[in-house]
Amino acid sequence: MKKIVFPFVLNFICQLLIAQVQVTNLLCENLNNPTGIDETQPRFSWQLITDKRNVTQTAYEIKVTRGKSNIWSSGKVNSDSSVHVTYKGSPLHSGEKYFWKVRVWNNSGNASAWSKPAFWQMGLLNAGNWKAKWIQIGFTEDSINRPGSLFRKEFKADKKIQSAIVYITSHGMYEAYMNGKRVGDAYLTPGWTSYNKRLQYQTYDVTNLLNKGNNAVGVTLGNGWYRGYLAWDGNKDVWGKYLALLFQLDIVYTDGSKKSILSDESWKSSTGSILASEIYNGEIIDASKEKNGWCSTAYNDDDWSGVTVKDYDNSILVATQNEPVKKHETFEPLKIITTPKGEKVIDFGQNLVGWVMVKAKGNAGDKITISHAEVLDKEGNFYTENLRAAKAQAVYILKGGAEEIFEPHFTFFGFRYIKVEGYPGELKPESFTAVALYSNMQPTGSFTCSDPLINQLQHNIQWGQKGNFLDVPTDCPQRDERLGWTGDAQVFSRTASFNMNVNNFFAKWLKDVTADQEANGSIPFVIPNVLGPGAGGSTGWADVCTIIPWNMYLAYGDKKILEQQYSSMKAWVEYMKGQSKNDLWNTGFHFGDWLFYRPFDDNDGRSAVTDKYLIAQCFYAHSTQLLINAAKVLGKEDDVSAYSSLLQNIRDAFLKEYITPNGRLVSNTQTAYVLALNFDMLPESQRSGAALRLADNVESYGNHLTTGFLGTPYLCHVLTRFGYDSIAYKLLLQDTYPSWLYPVKMGATTIWERWDGIRPDSSFETPSMNSFNHYSYGAIGDWMYRVVAGIDTYTDAPGYKHIQIKPHPGGNLTFANADLKTYYGIVSSHWKTDGSKLELDIEIPVNTSATVYIPATSVESVMENNVALSSATGVRVTGKEGNYVVAEIGSGKYNFVSTTKDNASISFRAKALSLQVR
Repeated sequence: MKKIVFPFVLNFICQLLIAQVQVTNLLCENLNNPTGIDETQPRFSWQLITDKRNVTQTAYEIKVTRGKSNIWSSGKVNSDSSVHVTYKGSPLHSGEKYFWKVRVWNNSGNASAWSKPAFWQMGLLNAGNWKAKWIQIGFTEDSINRPGSLFRKEFKADKKIQSAIVYITSHGMYEAYMNGKRVGDAYLTPGWTSYNKRLQYQTYDVTNLLNKGNNAVGVTLGNGWYRGYLAWDGNKDVWGKYLALLFQLDIVYTDGSKKSILSDESWKSSTGSILASEIYNGEIIDASKEKNGWCSTAYNDDDWSGVTVKDYDNSILVATQNEPVKKHETFEPLKIITTPKGEKVIDFGQNLVGWVMVKAKGNAGDKITISHAEVLDKEGNFYTENLRAAKAQAVYILKGGAEEIFEPHFTFFGFRYIKVEGYPGELKPESFTAVALYSNMQPTGSFTCSDPLINQLQHNIQWGQKGNFLDVPTDCPQRDERLGWTGDAQVFSRTASFNMNVNNFFAKWLKDVTADQEANGSIPFVIPNVLGPGAGGSTGWADVCTIIPWNMYLAYGDKKILEQQYSSMKAWVEYMKGQSKNDLWNTGFHFGDWLFYRPFDDNDGRSAVTDKYLIAQCFYAHSTQLLINAAKVLGKEDDVSAYSSLLQNIRDAFLKEYITPNGRLVSNTQTAYVLALNFDMLPESQRSGAALRLADNVESYGNHLTTGFLGTPYLCHVLTRFGYDSIAYKLLLQDTYPSWLYPVKMGATTIWERWDGIRPDSSFETPSMNSFNHYSYGAIGDWMYRVVAGIDTYTDAPGYKHIQIKPHPGGNLTFANADLKTYYGIVSSHWKTDGSKLELDIEIPVNTSATVYIPATSVESVMENNVALSSATGVRVTGKEGNYVVAEIGSGKYNFVSTTKDNASISFRAKALSLQVR
């Protein structure tokens, strides 16, 4: 036997040594082994690992199986595509589980071994696959408090179980249990969509939760977004008045027979410990009303009510393909405070979104009230005025006896501090744990530098994203808002795509953008739209439908998002065209450059007021340009021609209306010049003069920005583009109001809604509009990643298939490090200086290429791994641009060393190590 096995082992080892490339990190629809997708032609992605330089994929082969059956073999396909490769086999079937594997050939002609198999599970592909019925409670509800509803059913599994898959959704939020154990680790399900048009369901493999014999299922429902209070003026029941459940459990026995457990007339309903639950107000839980064992077998439900069956439209049901909300970081109390008012307050040290788990032991009826706040006031007291009408409280009533553990179910809070009232006994740190909740997006980007304030800014940017990416891109998670504001999302989307993989997150939300788009093409202010008809059409907000699809295409090379959103993009441009006269859009309501700089007592006109219609015209042009870009990618040549002509007319109208013959804009603000320059509204001959005016404007404010939501994302990019790096750095490093670092110096741990949410004297801005967790101004992160560190994309091969590495050292920083996990692997750009020496470390993934800009005075002054650059293996020098030597490289390890005229040694080290996900 040993003589037979050994040659096979030896041969396998030899094949690995020959191939020198491995395939790993298999993804289906951008997810790792997803369960419950409804894409009939799912897309596959994979990464390559090798320690060799300049390795690319030249061909691939994919095999798909179901059980022992071969479903599809692609055969050897000559292609370098390893991201979003489409399944082209026979039709896929609802509920079936498929396995797939892939092997590749590299540019040396060697084949890899087959990857380890990955899988995906199909969801229910059409409404007819749903055999379950919608059910509602069978008793009269307390219409004031609207407590949580319980549903249960017992059933038998008569045989040995091979697999058990449950499909579940609800009107309202749900938590499901099998035999007393929670189903899945997702929260706030089924997530937030435009429920009357798109309602998500989730799919869970519950094979390990079922028993042969008796089983029980239990489901709790809460108001959630479906019928809870949203926005203002008592607005509730946006999508309906009644909670409802749809539940389908499909069991396959080992003998091949099947059984389904369905929500229907046989279920029972009741209430439990959740007395009230609202997103804004919080939750009230009375442990004495808990029905112990209600979701387990042998529970006596004789006193429970029946259920009411309803006929709702299942055609709107869609599988969940974005990452669900899950628990993430936990925080122990940083300190326990007694405020000047005598309040008992706990500081967790981080402004976060989620809730606090509480342990307590007391008497039956003891009531603990947990209030939530972001900040303390200038005297050190608990501050909740900026919550507006939101109560933001968790109330727990003890049943008494042993230690009890409490946490909410169907709400969330934005907080750093909690005020504790009614706690039985001494407050101890070990009794309180803050839990962060946000969509389970893969962390992808990191950025650090030599300035601790910038590092804290990056921390704040990322935590602003975590707290507000809660199934939809929300804002102000502490007050009575928490809505999917479109303008906020678009300004931050490119930054968001660096910090986390938001491909599926935005793809899902953009479908709701399209679903809620009005018939005339107008885009609502918030998505899902809870503000009603007519609340839309604002420039910079509605442009979300063009800006985010294009940003996602650049970040992930995801052509499907452009295909999915193209009709919406086109409808929005047509809306603006229809609102315009002679291609000048100067009508309608617009938010403008929201929360721009305005001195409190402006006696000399220093408020940075930018004409709203000037802004509208700029975004009109920008969205038209993005539509043209998308049309080119999708091969829609007629649209390219038509909208290119329209774009020229838009720019001509802008010049006629908003710029003097000498090149001065009618609004002499940073935002006006930034938008005009960033969106190429000016002829080439006037751009340098406009850029100088922008630079002068920044300096006239003492190197402070004055931009609001719409100007801020592009400010430093424009300054860099026109050669004003030093001024861009001065803005980044400015630490007095208004600036990015002012909130940092004031103790912020997230991005503020306003530049001066807390004034220098520790007083607050207007409470009605003063959130301390709001990501919009965090858009500066995009400049930090793409310019300071220098990692960027190209439109010829988006998604970091073709990478630009062009760092911009400056600002007295001594180092800056950025790392980004792409679909191809890790891209890194690290630079540091020590006196006259500068080093740059780079990683370039396998199966990609990079254009590297090496700061150097000449090609001759650069060495690569101790070899003259012109003779370096795998490096193709293409010339000199400004202060950079430009070279084309593939994957591999590179060490560039540049010596300047004053004999300063500048070392650039580029290394493309393995593509293992860290």
